[in-house]
Amino acid sequence: MIYKYKDKKPKAEKIAFDAPNCAIIGEVAIGEGASVWFGATIRADVAPVTIGKNTNIQDNATVHVSHGNPTVIGDEVTVGHNAVVHGCTIGNRCLIGMGAVVLDQAVIGDGSVVGAGALVTQGKRFPPRSLIVGSPAKAVALISDDQYEKLIESAQTYVTLAIETAVSM
Repeated sequence: MIYKYKDKKPKAEKIAFDAPNCAIIGEVAIGEGASVWFGATIRADVAPVTIGKNTNIQDNATVHVSHGNPTVIGDEVTVGHNAVVHGCTIGNRCLIGMGAVVLDQAVIGDGSVVGAGALVTQGKRFPPRSLIVGSPAKAVALISDDQYEKLIESAQTYVTLAIETAVSM
């Protein structure tokens, strides 16, 4: 469901799929081909949320902001089930693993992977194509060309799945 917050209404006209029980609230802009899955919440009450094209926000993920800390998620990003993305910047073609948490003012460089269950602490910055794991999270390797291509494939798979799901509902 799409909800207005005060005078701010989400902009998601070209979204591929928004599950009937997701919540998209406030000053949210979602790019073409993106999808928001079952139980996910995107709440832009005190700062904006921007989500790029062909990005997927999977089941029960939470995208939120804090005062002075908008959330920006790039193009072709996969935000895994139960992940929390809060007041931070996620570059293009990234994967945020299931149950990972990315906190305020953190920056995840393009083409990076945040492993399942990782905790990216406030203000932490990672360069492009980092493999980020642990709690607190650390970069442990660089993403190979093959792994990078799989990130793009993952996002494209979800675009197709979103369209198929929207048509079948």
